[in-house]
Amino acid sequence: MSSTLGKQFVVTTFGESHGQAMGVVVDGIPAGLAISPDDIRFELQFRKTGNYLVSGRREADEPEIISGLFNGRTTGAPVAIIFRNVDAISSLYSEVSHKPRPGHSDLPLIRKYGRENWDYRGSGRASARETISRVAAGAIAKKLLMHVSTYVTGYLRSIGPVEGTHCSDPIRSLDSKRYQTRALDGETDGKFTALIKSAMKDGDSYGGVAEIFASNAPQGLGEPVFNKIKADIGGAILTIPAITGFEYGMGFDAARMKGSEAADEIVRGEGDILRYRKNLSGGMLGGLTTGETIAVRCAFKPTSSIRIPAKTVDLDTLEPAEISVTGRHDPVVAVRGVSVAEAMMALVLVDHALISGLIPHAKLSHKEAGIIEERWGDYVKKCQ
Repeated sequence: MSSTLGKQFVVTTFGESHGQAMGVVVDGIPAGLAISPDDIRFELQFRKTGNYLVSGRREADEPEIISGLFNGRTTGAPVAIIFRNVDAISSLYSEVSHKPRPGHSDLPLIRKYGRENWDYRGSGRASARETISRVAAGAIAKKLLMHVSTYVTGYLRSIGPVEGTHCSDPIRSLDSKRYQTRALDGETDGKFTALIKSAMKDGDSYGGVAEIFASNAPQGLGEPVFNKIKADIGGAILTIPAITGFEYGMGFDAARMKGSEAADEIVRGEGDILRYRKNLSGGMLGGLTTGETIAVRCAFKPTSSIRIPAKTVDLDTLEPAEISVTGRHDPVVAVRGVSVAEAMMALVLVDHALISGLIPHAKLSHKEAGIIEERWGDYVKKCQ
């Protein structure tokens, strides 16, 4: 069961939804980077459970950094972070233990690993609970990317049939940090909230679409053949639970366009830097970053665990059965999914920046670490 991502910035997650703890080990961080529990907490707040629009599971999500730091700075050794599970209620999954849920990973996991080895409690490793480890690693990646002035941000474009306000400005997308639904403005937040409440009342769920940006990404990250930057970002985002689609730039709209419409003019910008007039490619061409803003969109399916009864088969009798899932689940997983997609984008970009030598492999100078800390502080302020 693969749980590792990256070549230079290597991330390994561990733990089960109803086990003792979740955790992550991050290897490849240069020495000298200041990391604190507050840095991790800041990013985790945007995927936190326990409020009225998301999963009712109340976890503290308190990061315990147990290795890789000395005097608050990285040593170059792996950084390990754990999160104790304090609010798992396994009894809610007694019916799931013999009735695989439609639309969920239950049946594929049983077929691959055997029913006797299947951790049905909260879906085990397949749970959205696992994404806490990704966001924690993503916080470190986001901070380290500030060495090259790259910022990763995102927002929620739509929920179910309700389209929200769209934008192409990464700075504007920071406004979504102020709304629990990750909408861009108060009007959209109100619409999203009403739809989520209706889903909760009906015992149903909705899907959604998130848009993620990386501003000021360095030119030339990626490779022109197999390790294309678009493939690595797409592959990382597609590992997120409930993701069903990925596109960048023009995306699927390009299939309905003429070549003359899709051609992005090259112009001379400020400082004689050559730019793309419209950035139709979403910051990636030929498998490489162009220096323009990277813009990707990802689709989350509706949460599969819902109260509305659905047809299944009882594994004990092999007879037709129904299941109504009564656990604590997100009515719209995309709301918390925005922060996870941001983390996956950041993990890929920092890995490529390290591979390219744009970020030092061994250590940051005192000056470099200070600049990163200053930029991180500015980012936190802009999110508030």
